[in-house]
Amino acid sequence: MTTSRKYGLVLGASRSIGRAIAHTLADQGVILALPWYDWPEDSAAMIDQFAEKSHLHVCMHADLCNPEEIGKLVKNMEKAFGRLDILINNIERGGMPIIHGSYQRRVNVGQWQLEIETTLHAKWQVFEQCLPLLQKSDSANVINISSIAGIVGRSGPTSVLFNDGYSAANRGIRSLTETWARKCAPAIRVNELVLGIIDQRHGPGTRGWEELSTEQRQAIIEHTLLKRTGSVEDVVKAVEFILHSDFLTGASITLDGGYTLGGEEILPMPPGII
Repeated sequence: MTTSRKYGLVLGASRSIGRAIAHTLADQGVILALPWYDWPEDSAAMIDQFAEKSHLHVCMHADLCNPEEIGKLVKNMEKAFGRLDILINNIERGGMPIIHGSYQRRVNVGQWQLEIETTLHAKWQVFEQCLPLLQKSDSANVINISSIAGIVGRSGPTSVLFNDGYSAANRGIRSLTETWARKCAPAIRVNELVLGIIDQRHGPGTRGWEELSTEQRQAIIEHTLLKRTGSVEDVVKAVEFILHSDFLTGASITLDGGYTLGGEEILPMPPGII
């Protein structure tokens, strides 16, 4: 698809991956809505950066776990844009075992529900309320960004990074992606980008990664076929690929450097007995 003169909504643009995706789209001429909620310093920087790019971008405070505030965001987009061509559904709240420990700890009361509510339910709420605007586009794209936690759960070397509720929420995103792709075809394409251990998202640059021992980090790297963590640039390139792949819908693309395939040895071919 041609992204020039398009209108997009990017969730999570106040930080790291979301910010990089938003900058790339804006540089290609997409006018953006960029909601923010927490991380005040990062959000202020985002607002300043995109104000310099164009006065047409819409930045507003919105709690995306609150249906009423999503409704206000959608009304602002309808007034400013008239339609929506791109939805980067990038909202989540993870609880790393290395940081939070067990759900049974008093400090973690409500943590499970927060992970489900933010990672899964908020994505559904945003999509449902944005759907009328997406339907006004000639060719709309939805990308649900999820995690390999939905594939591996609390197993293997990443079991210190992925909590049960977060893993369950990410497993549910696959179901939403397939349902929406069926529901919205052919006018709206819906795909999922499943992220592995990425710099600034589970990987280097996060508090959880810094708390891991050298051995724990190395175990994750060794379990990854490409023997490295992913970069923000890797994610941006994957998003661009999906946006420009006009025959792609209902797909789940795993960007994990082969982590989910790691740990299984391929034995030499036996000589045979015939």
